Amino acid sequence: MKKVCVIGHFGFKENLLNGQTIKTKIVTDELQAQLGDDQVVKIDSHGGIKTLLKAPFQVFKALKWCRNVVIFPAHNGLRIYAPILSFFRLFFKNRRLHYVVIGGWLPSFLTRRKSLTKVLKKFDGIYVETATMKDALETLDLKNVFIMPNCKKLNILKENELVYPQGVPYRVCTFSRVMREKGIEDAVDAVTKVNQSFGCTIFSLDIYGQVDENQTEWFETLRKNFPNYINYCGLISFDKSVETLKEYFALLFPTYYEGEGFAGTLIDAYSAGVPVIASDWKYNVELVNENVGYVYKTRDNVAFTELLNAVATDPTMILKKKKSCLYEAKKYTVEETIKTLEKQLRI
Repeated sequence: MKKVCVIGHFGFKENLLNGQTIKTKIVTDELQAQLGDDQVVKIDSHGGIKTLLKAPFQVFKALKWCRNVVIFPAHNGLRIYAPILSFFRLFFKNRRLHYVVIGGWLPSFLTRRKSLTKVLKKFDGIYVETATMKDALETLDLKNVFIMPNCKKLNILKENELVYPQGVPYRVCTFSRVMREKGIEDAVDAVTKVNQSFGCTIFSLDIYGQVDENQTEWFETLRKNFPNYINYCGLISFDKSVETLKEYFALLFPTYYEGEGFAGTLIDAYSAGVPVIASDWKYNVELVNENVGYVYKTRDNVAFTELLNAVATDPTMILKKKKSCLYEAKKYTVEETIKTLEKQLRI
């Protein structure tokens, strides 16, 4: 009998860098480190409808051979795997079911799906990334919700490794999936307006991340009009994020993405000692506090531009927060956050 089976978006045959895959792999790797490789079974849910058709067989295998089953599904996967797991557990006593939530979409998703909410009440643990999400799910009468913040396996900088940019242009960046809803165009617009108002290049903007496959035409059109101080820098491996970001003045996160939860890019920035300028969308107010950055009203590009103007005029507004970013990052190490899940596994 194995201790844990993880059913998640591994993408074994592909180099996937989305948040769902990264978090699934990070948590699974830590479970293997803590419990032993031979005690953790991995089942890949990546592959669309063809994989979902295999779900009953995957679930049967997981429950037959493992004491705990941990799932990391998105919308469609949750609707398939949760009911099947709940049903098959009737035939396998003393098995425990756990659902690690990725992103912030679950509360609104469940308000329209009472039958799925009823299924999730039978799980032993639902692990969400923020206190706000926990509160929202408890209003739906879910009593099995635990806070397990997002986490990353990163080498947090030491204080003597912090980089303090001096003089213009101040380098800022975005570090997320490249799509409209992540506010990429808003960042381009705000940086351009600040530079125009100063009459010189106060900020340079680098855009990192995988371009959303459904928005390539939009981004190529946007990219054609980039001034010379804005560049698309492509993909960076998740284990190179600190090394890349540490040279930057600030990270811009003007998201209005509907499924936003605890964005991993915030952990990347904090680990690199880089303060964040973010929209107040979803859970950002809980995650970007006054010690590590600033928030402004979502989709209010006037407020966004004014904030960039302010930090350009007084760069110490950003630089004085760099040390605090390192302390914030230590809250989100894998070793720290996974304790919540390990406690509920009861191994």
